Amino acid sequence: MSSITPVNAGVQVRGSENLLRNRQIRTVALLFTGYAAYYFCRSDLSVAMPLLIEELQRHGMSSHDAVIRVGQIASFGVLAYAIGKLFLTGLGDIWGGRRSFTIGLGGALAFTLLFASGGSWPLFTMAWIGNRLTQSIGWAGSVKVCSKWFDYSSYGTVIGILSLSYLVGDAAARQAMGRLIHLGYGWRALFCFAAIVAGFFLIANLLFLRESRTELGYTEPQVNPLNLFAGSGSKPKRFRELLKPLLFSRAFAVVCLLSLGCTVVRETFNTWTAVYLRDFFQYSASSAASTSAIFPAVGAASVFMSGWISDRLGATGRSIVMFFGLGATALALIALTSLRAGASTSMWPLLLIGVVAFCLLGPYSYLAGAFALDFGGSQAGAASSGLIDGVGYLGGVVAGDSIARLSIAFGWRGVFVALTGVTALSALAAGYLYLYQRGLRRVEA
Repeated sequence: MSSITPVNAGVQVRGSENLLRNRQIRTVALLFTGYAAYYFCRSDLSVAMPLLIEELQRHGMSSHDAVIRVGQIASFGVLAYAIGKLFLTGLGDIWGGRRSFTIGLGGALAFTLLFASGGSWPLFTMAWIGNRLTQSIGWAGSVKVCSKWFDYSSYGTVIGILSLSYLVGDAAARQAMGRLIHLGYGWRALFCFAAIVAGFFLIANLLFLRESRTELGYTEPQVNPLNLFAGSGSKPKRFRELLKPLLFSRAFAVVCLLSLGCTVVRETFNTWTAVYLRDFFQYSASSAASTSAIFPAVGAASVFMSGWISDRLGATGRSIVMFFGLGATALALIALTSLRAGASTSMWPLLLIGVVAFCLLGPYSYLAGAFALDFGGSQAGAASSGLIDGVGYLGGVVAGDSIARLSIAFGWRGVFVALTGVTALSALAAGYLYLYQRGLRRVEA
């Protein structure tokens, strides 16, 4: 009997490991599809912008005023999103990531339906603010759940996979909504369709998503031993306890500034690509909506590759990838300034938009994901993610109203010149982060 016992024990261990792996896969699948559904309730405004501008023009508003008005709606929404990131996402560390994730998805559903029922600019604005404010806690909630299911050695890969969700969701939403426009549906139908998708995946997550693997009897996952809370044995109970170590970290401040620069560029392309293709290259509304999916679609490949590479380059790997990625993004933006307006026969605008997506979105995915967990660990992962994202979206506010005004005053070339400057400064910040991290590793050695 004694010779059989170790074999049986080994089988049980392997069986337990396989079961845990299956549970982890299911957790990622639920978070992935759920967060993709968030983007159906976010991309709908961008896709519907040309239609909303046309409707405002039919009601007597000039073309320039209509563009600025929808740009203001977008900016108010991004501001609400930033405020939520800064002040609400830490709740995930107090009440759990699952609750934050499902509340965010439920709020997106409700406010999307409110937007669809509206007929005036004030109601549109209020509904979009409510949508983005409730959505603000969703990503930090998903990051918090991941910290309770996975060891730190796999953060880059897992968060990279999860980061694909908003790119896949964005691309799928734009393709599907572009098809609806082609079939003759109006902008209200787009918002109702987004709400239906969100409702389906909200139910799935309410039924099957679990907060942590310890609920099923497994051990706590390993966290990064260098996280800012490594010396604390107790769970922080107040926001001050969550924020203090983060706010006094120089490296964390640099990551927040990187988030600001990257988010300005990302939100500009997310918000205005369809309008840019229609106005500058004479795409139809349906074609511009569908083709704008190239930005998130190409970025998806970058996110997965960047996550996988960063786990293999060590502690400074993420900052290295960010430096080279942002440098290449700046070059692609310079190339966009050289394009001339004309018919939609040239492939250059799509190619360069794809290059921007590939070089930007992979490094961007580190910021409020793997970097957030590196700094916050399992104790303050949600707060860390929220602060990084919140600072970023404060910068992203300019992607609405300010970009609208910039495009009217200086044209799209002026927009891309401004974005080039932002990206170049961000690349320098990434280089500084690499040197700073390398210095810390030498001191520790």
